[in-house]
Amino acid sequence: MTKIMIQGTGSSVGKSIIVSALCRIFKQDGYSVCPFKSQNMSLNSYITLDGKEMGRAQVLQAYAAGLQPEAYMNPILLKPTSDKKCQIIVNGKVYGNSTAMEYHNMKLEFRDMLRDHFKKLEENFDIIVMEGAGSPAEINLRDRDIVNMGMAEIADAPVLLAGDIDKGGVFASLAGTMLFFNEEEKRRVKGTIINKFRGDIDILKPGLKMLEDVIKVPCLGVIPHFNLALEDEDAAVQFNKKVTAPIDIAVVKLPHISNFTDLDALKSEDDVSVRFITSVEEFGNPDLLIIPGSKNTIEDLIKIRKCGLESCIKKYSKTGIVIGVCGGYQMLGKTISDPYKTETDVGGADGIGLLDIETVFDREKVTTRVKAVSDMDFPFIDKNGSLEKKKLNVYGYEIHMGICKYGINAGPLFEFTEKNRKKVHMKDGAVNTAQNVFGTYIHGVFDAVDFREYILNRIRQNKGLSYKKSKIYENLREGEIEKLAHIVRRSLDIDKIYAIMGIK
Repeated sequence: MTKIMIQGTGSSVGKSIIVSALCRIFKQDGYSVCPFKSQNMSLNSYITLDGKEMGRAQVLQAYAAGLQPEAYMNPILLKPTSDKKCQIIVNGKVYGNSTAMEYHNMKLEFRDMLRDHFKKLEENFDIIVMEGAGSPAEINLRDRDIVNMGMAEIADAPVLLAGDIDKGGVFASLAGTMLFFNEEEKRRVKGTIINKFRGDIDILKPGLKMLEDVIKVPCLGVIPHFNLALEDEDAAVQFNKKVTAPIDIAVVKLPHISNFTDLDALKSEDDVSVRFITSVEEFGNPDLLIIPGSKNTIEDLIKIRKCGLESCIKKYSKTGIVIGVCGGYQMLGKTISDPYKTETDVGGADGIGLLDIETVFDREKVTTRVKAVSDMDFPFIDKNGSLEKKKLNVYGYEIHMGICKYGINAGPLFEFTEKNRKKVHMKDGAVNTAQNVFGTYIHGVFDAVDFREYILNRIRQNKGLSYKKSKIYENLREGEIEKLAHIVRRSLDIDKIYAIMGIK
């Protein structure tokens, strides 16, 4: 067993995507490989087959390694609820809520757990590809670090340091990061990677040589800037604001927006544009409006109410299609109550009132993988362009603390048929009587072909566009991972990386 760790000069330099690429490259070369990030801060999370919660970045890395995502790949997940507070997920389950200082003081408690996790991984995989977080040169956090050099020490892992040249100042950021390492940490860094390069590599080469002379560490390659339909690090997501395709989907960018990876399958459609809005001026006249998940539903609802977006949503709902997912679903209801203050000190709020449901937050979080079928027959455009009635099959996962009660003017949108691989018969979501306002707790609802195809073809029909079959999203993702591995393999000195890991 061997390992390698990718650290970066800062957030969003491409650590997650480089780890994904290396996982696929090592898998292609015949090794059993596993991704590992000891601590992730993200509002994009995922539920494993056994009902545990983990960060989305490690999900993509798991797929790249040919594995099912497991919580041990990301033992600690921090989900911010405000600027100074977060929910702590440990080994896939809620550990508690804390302030930033409280968590900083408790980090040392997790070192033994992380060491034990890593030993088990060493016994089961040929190669472990580790990922750091943010910058390893945060000297005020160094004494309690468990994700960058602190984790590298626990695992005794060699480190490759990545920098983003697209931001500018990559040489200074790499050299500056090395400057703040102690001598032992400097010895652990075995190479640098320049990421997101545009231009003529021959112009860059003299700078690479000068950098090596300064920091005494070789550059292992330059990865070009590329555009692939893959999830990147959370902070690297570009929240597009422009309409770039015939179908205009507007998404309310909530202050505490979570699980916006739910939209990736929609982005993969050739004639679909997904843009994010934060104000009345940006609303426009979309073909579909989506209110996504939130880690602080009540406070986010209050904020979109104050900025005037709620009025726009109500007006739009008279003629347009509105879909709420998880927190967005709760907002579409009549009331939201938080009697135990699980998300916020605000006890409750009136909802937007487009769905006849009422939500109450419970103490326990629901985390399940699900399969479901539409609770009613939907008008569906077949391949000949004619209408037929059919039920829609969907799949995804739940992450919520709310329990919804139906009123007389709301019917369930889906019926769960399976939860965490157990057969069930339970209601999910809601639809209004006009069947143009939908809500669901299912994250990833657009990944399934049926619901995505139904919604988009309904829009195409309204706009006089041709019917289109939607592609299987998982197949698209697999093809993009292969492209990623090809780009990175030809850009980095993979033989040198194998040598650093002790593999000939």
